[in-house]
Amino acid sequence: MATAEEVKKLAALARISLPDGELEKFASEFDAILAYVGQLESLDIAQSSAKEKPPLRNVMRADGAPHEGGVYTEKLAAQFPARDGDALSVKQVIRHD
Repeated sequence: MATAEEVKKLAALARISLPDGELEKFASEFDAILAYVGQLESLDIAQSSAKEKPPLRNVMRADGAPHEGGVYTEKLAAQFPARDGDALSVKQVIRHD
């Protein structure tokens, strides 16, 4: 069974805020979701189909320059709110708490 503390950690990983009053509700919903997905373990899958592998197929474009290099550089750089010389400054999205 999921605890309120585990739900709080999952919410932090997903970058969503949950009120403390709803942690228990989400813990029970989380358990219900895991029980539903756990039903997959009871499926009877034939052993022969598990050994068969689908044919491999790569879908790749041909290498080459789609356009001349640097054509869009200034146009893209002009859209950034902050620049430090030739470097573009962006908002930090990964934190180490």
